[in-house]
Amino acid sequence: MRSSMLKLLDDRSRSGRPVRVALVGAGTFGSMLLGQARRLTGLEVVCVADLDVDRARAALETAGFAPGEVETTDDAFAAIERDTIEVVVEATGAPLPGVAHALAAIERGRHVVMVNVEADALAGPALATRAREAGIVYSLAYGDQPALICELVDWARCCGFEPVCAGKGTKYLPSYHSITPDTVWEHYGLSRAQIESGGLSPRMFTSFIDGTKSAIEMAAVCNATGLVPQAEGLRFPPAGRETLAHVCIPETEGGTLSRTGTVEVVSSLEHDGRAVPGDLRWGVFVTFAAPSPAVADWFRAYGLATDPSGRFAALYRPYHLIGLEATISVLSAGLLGEPTGSPGAFLADVAAVAKRHLPAGTRLDGEGGHTVYGALVSADRGVSDELLPIGLCDGLALRRAVRRGQLVTLDDVEPPASSKAFELRAGVTPDRHG
Repeated sequence: MRSSMLKLLDDRSRSGRPVRVALVGAGTFGSMLLGQARRLTGLEVVCVADLDVDRARAALETAGFAPGEVETTDDAFAAIERDTIEVVVEATGAPLPGVAHALAAIERGRHVVMVNVEADALAGPALATRAREAGIVYSLAYGDQPALICELVDWARCCGFEPVCAGKGTKYLPSYHSITPDTVWEHYGLSRAQIESGGLSPRMFTSFIDGTKSAIEMAAVCNATGLVPQAEGLRFPPAGRETLAHVCIPETEGGTLSRTGTVEVVSSLEHDGRAVPGDLRWGVFVTFAAPSPAVADWFRAYGLATDPSGRFAALYRPYHLIGLEATISVLSAGLLGEPTGSPGAFLADVAAVAKRHLPAGTRLDGEGGHTVYGALVSADRGVSDELLPIGLCDGLALRRAVRRGQLVTLDDVEPPASSKAFELRAGVTPDRHG
């Protein structure tokens, strides 16, 4: 696929028809993408939209663009409207605006590369359906872990292996669910100078470590691959690269999973805080089973790390390069008309859970905040139990008290304000799974 895209890109460049892109959101991911896009002849960044135009200009300067070479604006919808735009990259990280931007792009016939996995977890299945109906691509962003996990699942299936489990690594302990922006930095070992010089967001880093981002990303993977959550959501078992095939297999086979065909996030820390040897903190993986004794023999003959039975093996990628790889998605959409992962069903959701006892009247502050974290649940459960999605809860006030560790329901809060995302979710029925 890669060589094919390069040839197609060269053909487009020679014919004077570059793949033209609008970037919405000039944060870290967007800045990385800009730097790599500039190096590809035939890929043209037409406009960068950010509420902070100075940040957009700084990102372009860092990427090596000359002042004024690329248009900047604080109006994302105006950027999407540009007649020459072929692909819109949504990288704001804000779920409600992200959904609105994606809808605007689809209505205008633009392919969408959804970096904003928060928006995808909230309304991705509905957005992908609308895109397919419009004859365009709605894609997860290569370089982010969900798209890379989707690639591994696709690899396994195309090889004739049924995936047992797919997921990623992270740093996790059970106590991390109560971390807030006030306490987050002590868990990263960063100095005040590093935090300030890097412009690091405490809310973003809280979401990374309190389990919310993991839940959001695994919901995206489920909806794009057909894998389904365990009844318990994510268990975060400790596992390293060589022990994935021991851990991420069913309990009935000696592992930790309550079912097969699911997702999991493995921790780089043992429960007592010790580092896991060969951890997969930055990587992604898939575990799969040998369909016959002969294949199990070949696993052993070619040095695969397997479980003690020799039946289960794992393939992993130790790193993900975030925005440095996102041009793969842009080119796949613009040149091939293919996504690098896209929701095909509504199988998983992310529900808000109280970080502490929350009295009536408490105003929730959403992902990466002081009040709630996100937990992976099945879409069936999320809808039938009327659970409050993490992407809709920011700013809502509780109508009744909620205990620490309790899932928040829609009935617990004042009604969410009408939004494109809320309207989309109201019209989507969870898909059934086994």
